[in-house]
Amino acid sequence: MSEQLAVSLPVSHPRFGRLQFAAMGASDLDAVVRIEEAVYSHPWTRGNFQDSLYSGYQAQTLRDAHGELLGYFLVMLAVDEAHLLNISVAALHQHQGLGRMLLDQATGLARQHHMRTMLLEVRESNVHAAKVYRQYGFTEIGRRKNYYPAANQTREGAIVMSLPL
Repeated sequence: MSEQLAVSLPVSHPRFGRLQFAAMGASDLDAVVRIEEAVYSHPWTRGNFQDSLYSGYQAQTLRDAHGELLGYFLVMLAVDEAHLLNISVAALHQHQGLGRMLLDQATGLARQHHMRTMLLEVRESNVHAAKVYRQYGFTEIGRRKNYYPAANQTREGAIVMSLPL
């Protein structure tokens, strides 16, 4: 497994108080999968997360002072490019700045690993997430047709976005 450099000091949030980032491990997967299944129409499976951890991808959780999982992210590092594979905030805690905190941590981790760029894909229908990424500084660099599974055995395109680090 690759070293998780960005395990951080506690951070503060106006609503949640003291929050803590930590490396995601196997013991987190039950809670991670519960969030994943609640927030996505086509969620990653437990096996997807296990494979990502086994492959050494950078994966971190964000928990409150009581240990409740609020969100998580996974990043694949390759040469000088970080690929944000998954970033999620628990449904009850969305629209409160936690996604921004997760992005800050993910980009900080990528910078610590000397990455120059962060890439991500977002569903074309996920207008809110695309807006958040644009406000953060990501720009659209392309589209991937039929990238995501969608309802009724159809596929949905992805917007490919990039952020210079």
